[in-house]
Amino acid sequence: MTLTPLALPTTADPTAWLAFLDARGRRSLDEAERLTSALRALSDGDTAALEAWNDLGIVLANASAVGSLVSQVHPDAGVREDAEKIETEVHAFRTRLMLDTEVYARLASLEGADLDAALPTGAGRVLADALRAFRRSGVDRDDATRETLRALSERENDLSQAFSRNIRDGATSTRVPATALAGLPADYVEAHPAAEDGTVEISTGYPDTHPFMAFSTDRDARRAVMTTFLNLAWPANDQVLADLLAVREEMARTLGYSGWPDFDAEVKMIGSGDAIASFVEKVATDAVDSAERDAALLTERARIDHPDLERLDVADARHYSETVRRERFQVDAQQTRTYFDFTRVRQGLLDVTGRLFGITYTPVPDAVSWHDEVTVYDVSLDETGETLGRIHLDLHPRAGKYNHAAQFDLVPGVLDRQLPEGVLVCNFGRGLMEHSEVVTLFHEFGHLLHHTLAGRHPWVRFSGVATEWDFVEAPSQMLEEWAWDHGVLATFATDADGEAIPAELVERMREAEEFGKGIYARTQMYYAAISYYLHEQRPDDLTARVAELSEQYAVSRRLPDTHFHCGFGHLGGYTSGYYTYMWSLVIAKDLFSAFDPADLFAPDVARRYRDTVLAAGGSDDAAVLVERFLGRPYDNAAFTAWLES
Repeated sequence: MTLTPLALPTTADPTAWLAFLDARGRRSLDEAERLTSALRALSDGDTAALEAWNDLGIVLANASAVGSLVSQVHPDAGVREDAEKIETEVHAFRTRLMLDTEVYARLASLEGADLDAALPTGAGRVLADALRAFRRSGVDRDDATRETLRALSERENDLSQAFSRNIRDGATSTRVPATALAGLPADYVEAHPAAEDGTVEISTGYPDTHPFMAFSTDRDARRAVMTTFLNLAWPANDQVLADLLAVREEMARTLGYSGWPDFDAEVKMIGSGDAIASFVEKVATDAVDSAERDAALLTERARIDHPDLERLDVADARHYSETVRRERFQVDAQQTRTYFDFTRVRQGLLDVTGRLFGITYTPVPDAVSWHDEVTVYDVSLDETGETLGRIHLDLHPRAGKYNHAAQFDLVPGVLDRQLPEGVLVCNFGRGLMEHSEVVTLFHEFGHLLHHTLAGRHPWVRFSGVATEWDFVEAPSQMLEEWAWDHGVLATFATDADGEAIPAELVERMREAEEFGKGIYARTQMYYAAISYYLHEQRPDDLTARVAELSEQYAVSRRLPDTHFHCGFGHLGGYTSGYYTYMWSLVIAKDLFSAFDPADLFAPDVARRYRDTVLAAGGSDDAAVLVERFLGRPYDNAAFTAWLES
């Protein structure tokens, strides 16, 4: 069966996109209503109920994906607002559906049946997942409780959207003296012309803020820029977040859980809220020696410039990390970035992952999109020539766009029904990239690969990146390793004269990166602690509690009068589970141990990993997929060795 990609509007014109949203979003909800009625009408024990459930899942996933994506990327505010309304409508429909006692009864009547004998493989797993989701929604509670849960779910969605919207639309800037650009790369200086008053504007976008914090020698200007960055979406999100935490807590307790973290962790590998706290504490403790050693070196170097310095703060940390890497390891980020021209990096990423996983990316030059900077590729499998799906790369910043880096679904793949389509949404500059940005690009592309390669399952629930949430980051974190290998980088990292990046420079870059890994681990646990403890404790003063957690976990001192939690977007989607980044890293290090560092392009292990882990999607538990690939259960030996080395 030949499947075709989703037909997007032939123009970026808002009118066309509003019509598209109506057709793809609201008409899908009409179809969902019809499918729900048909499902209710089936007899108990009829296996057609599970197939109807899958049909319903496909329709809702399609509507949800387009609403979620377009609300974050379309240049027109009116289109973004309409897409956000569709997200709300889909969420409201899902909430009602998961409290529908008749739909639940039709599915519950199939418990105990040998579904895999009559339906495509995985039917039993789909049923078990659906029934658990229904019960976690409160479908088996009395009418009054179900109504309470419905209202809470819709309120939670509204608050989550507001939290994200305030971050996206709250992008701002800081004006600093033009002299503060001393130390910045020439192309950065050129892109920031001075105004008549002798100041330049530094936005809160990553391509502006990150280089400035690394290279500017003006300490006061760095502090001003970082203060603005750490006050993104404040004060608006302070109350929004407080309300969001309260609503989540009430939902969890209404369902009989001790609190939101226990409710959220139940469907993850970690299992419980208490286990999150234990994991955060263990990693933070294990990283103490390494973090203190490296922090002492940074402070020692900073005192050369500021003899009275007692402790580095977050406005100094990135600058002196860069300084120490340059002076101690002879790694100058301004030199390394000359090897990472954006256009070459983008093509290099495609070449590397194509060679590694046996896939081909074919440009679709006439593909229409929401912005003319988006590039589109069809993805096919080399062994068979089969089209696997389509990817869209939206990689540069603009007003009103999602201002972090993430992979969004556009179409979930379903075997013989629809091709997967995914979108990479990032905010990189259009010229030279820092190597850290290259690593980020590899990481996020890992999610896109996962979505595309796992798009050939009959059950939409386990299509794409559909594993436990605390495993989701592991494949992407592992792909970062290829961005640190000279043999890989040399295939695309060349300077203006075409000279490949030297092997000894890459080695020094790796050594410099290893410096500070204890600080990195402690910082990640600071973020994880915010995520967990704000949900667990719901403090009256969020700013004060975040300040306490900073003192407990972070290495660098926080800046006064800043409100990091207001711009910490992961509190929206990851809720209490930011620990998952480090949990996944433990598994990623173990996965990578199966590869030969001397030949990262070796096809056998890469294709086996592709087929057993990535292409499997959510068809089995993550621990099972990893064990199938490694030939043993995963452990933390590789991670511990990395942290202690």
